[in-house]
Amino acid sequence: MTGRKVGLFLHEHGLTVAAVTGRGRLEHFTLASEDDLPSLLRAELATRRLRPRRMRIGLQRSLVTVKPLELPAAAGSSLAEVLRFELERHVPFPPEEMAFDSLALPTTRGGPLRVLVAACERRAVERALRLLAEPRLKPLSVTVACHNLPALLGRRLEARRAVWAHRRGEATDLIFLGSGELRLSRTVPAADGGELAAEIAGSLRLLKWKDCDAVWVSGDDIGGFVSSPALVALGAPVSEPPYRAGVVRLLATVPESDRGVTVLALAVALGRRQPILNLLPEALRPRALSVGQVVTAGVAAFAAALSLGALLTQGHADRRYLEDLDRTTRALAPQVKAVEQIAVELNQKKRLLAAFKAVEDSGIRPLPVMRELTERLPQDAWLSTLTLDAKSVELAGQASAASQLIPILESSPWLERVEFTSPVTRGRDKEQFRIKAGWEAGPGGPAATGAALAAERAEPERPAAARPEAGPARPRPRPPAAEPGPAPRPRPGG
Repeated sequence: MTGRKVGLFLHEHGLTVAAVTGRGRLEHFTLASEDDLPSLLRAELATRRLRPRRMRIGLQRSLVTVKPLELPAAAGSSLAEVLRFELERHVPFPPEEMAFDSLALPTTRGGPLRVLVAACERRAVERALRLLAEPRLKPLSVTVACHNLPALLGRRLEARRAVWAHRRGEATDLIFLGSGELRLSRTVPAADGGELAAEIAGSLRLLKWKDCDAVWVSGDDIGGFVSSPALVALGAPVSEPPYRAGVVRLLATVPESDRGVTVLALAVALGRRQPILNLLPEALRPRALSVGQVVTAGVAAFAAALSLGALLTQGHADRRYLEDLDRTTRALAPQVKAVEQIAVELNQKKRLLAAFKAVEDSGIRPLPVMRELTERLPQDAWLSTLTLDAKSVELAGQASAASQLIPILESSPWLERVEFTSPVTRGRDKEQFRIKAGWEAGPGGPAATGAALAAERAEPERPAAARPEAGPARPRPRPPAAEPGPAPRPRPGG
């Protein structure tokens, strides 16, 4: 099984590991310091089938110096350099052998900058990291173990100022919480409740707290401390810490003899994602987003979600609009087809009208020509094709005697230069011909014919009684007979 959260508490007697598995179970064990800890740790993790990728490490409080410092407000721009200089007066080792981190404390407006600093020798951190080399684990953080105890509490605390005394063997770790956040930590050799009460009172004066709202006691042999009159005299209720329900269930499986180290190891395992006072070098820390980066990423994600929502909304609106447009188009389809049919008929009539206009503009009068041909051609002749243009007229058809058509057409006042355009061919009982002729008086025809036609159109039809009766035909006078001339002279030798 895979340990979801694993914490290692390194103390003077060895190390204690606490792992919360995916099934909500607590696995814990302790290894003695005189043994080969890296090899034993790897073997124990393999035996218990714990395969964590990263592990949190907690150091005992006595290995780390924790002090509140007051600095000038201008030191915020170069806080690391100022802290390194200030810590030289508080730690017994040189700055180059020091690992430290700081936590900002509440400050008054216009007052000095207050920070809580944790510092230890670099070799203490390196020793803790060597424990993870053989099991091939990566460190997640290196902190003071007791600083992670608030991770075991619930989210809502009634006590605004609380003191937590955690006993581990003969040593007692004190942490002071303001609104659930760490304000100070100490380790004291308190043998009974009176000594512990005296240490707490001195620490309250250091923090400039007049009192506290609660005193919590946990760890090994806490019975005599919870009922101590000296602790009660501090004016705050004394009890065990208000663990959250899940932690109470996990600690129920821990023997009383192992409570001191196991609670600290469990607190390290359940610590914050971004632990406070982290002594792990910056190069080894996992990448974590800052608050500003998280806010920026959240705003970007929100903007992207809004943009996507706007696109989806616009796409849905466009789809609805297209569906409505498609329904309207289908409803108008019959009317559109009717309009298209009318447009086709209109175009045809326009072309026909244009043809009539072209014929009219060309001056060709087909009806008088056809009347002329009908009157002149014999009854046994008929036409299959009649072609008129501005220069000539062509006729094609059949007749009993095609050669007789030439003089007939030549006698027409409309035509001249009448001739066959192809040889005459003989059918069963008809001759097929093709004749071409030019206009004698232009395509408009003779002026007299045109005037006569205009007169016929203009003159109204008179009744038969009003028409003049036709008289008898007047005989044409015969030409006088030629007088006889002299007889022709005979030719000589005749």
